[in-house]
Amino acid sequence: MLLAASRRILARTMVVAAVGLAVSCGNDDSGPIISVGAGDSVESNLLAHIYSGALSHTGARTSVTANLGDRGNYLAALDAGTVTVVGEHTGELLEFLDANSSARKSEVAAEVVNSSALAQLSVTDAVNRSLPEGLAVSDPADGTDLRPRLLLDEVTAQRDGVRSIGDLAPRCGGLEAGVAPVPGVLRAPATPEPVAGCAFAVTRPYPDAGALRKALLDGEIQAGILTGPPALVPGATDGLTILSDNDYAVRAENVLSVYRKGQLDDRQIRKLNYVAGELTTDDLADMIRRIRDGAAAADVARDWLDTHAL
Repeated sequence: MLLAASRRILARTMVVAAVGLAVSCGNDDSGPIISVGAGDSVESNLLAHIYSGALSHTGARTSVTANLGDRGNYLAALDAGTVTVVGEHTGELLEFLDANSSARKSEVAAEVVNSSALAQLSVTDAVNRSLPEGLAVSDPADGTDLRPRLLLDEVTAQRDGVRSIGDLAPRCGGLEAGVAPVPGVLRAPATPEPVAGCAFAVTRPYPDAGALRKALLDGEIQAGILTGPPALVPGATDGLTILSDNDYAVRAENVLSVYRKGQLDDRQIRKLNYVAGELTTDDLADMIRRIRDGAAAADVARDWLDTHAL
């Protein structure tokens, strides 16, 4: 079963689920309804409508149960059977299920997978090992990369030859860093994402990406952490260098769906995997921006599904 903390909020979750917004899809008036749950973020609601629409194309009756609250709430609703599917991020889900896991990469080489070192598991494999009985996950959307990004001002990065987090790591202990949230994604943590091998001397919070950019360009701080993809905050990285992270100093964060075993048939599970195969970071950023600008999540999801023949 899920963590004890999730169980303690289960009763409240079920009440919220009962009053949450439900939007039905599908044309068949018979058979059970597959309820897709969503938390309070724009991304969570969008993913719920994407999964609901995709599953309805298999002939299933579906609905979206929105406004379930934070991760603990909507995962508890999934565990209780109040909803059947929810959207998640691999790394954040692993942190919730097993905070001690050392898995960081989205994939690992075949020779490493065949070794006995659990520390070398991919994040998705580690999630699978940590899931409560009765739950399963779809394929991760490899085209999505929702990891936090580390930033330097371009002048400093060029002068010091810093292009990656690995280049920066030996200097982190002498640097002050700022962290700013990216709005709309599943989680915008108040504290910075742990960066392997890079512990900053001081970390300061900033209210948004614009304030973080100004602080970097003014020299108020020497490094910045943006809690999600820069594509969601256009212009916020102008004049800055986004450091590469091919070694996954920041844990992988790919979109995937979590679902209850025995509630979906093989065709419906394949449909969730098809969605994962088509979804990209740029797609998500574009759709989230449209919703923030006033578009309905259901309409945005339908447009994307139609474009990708899903």
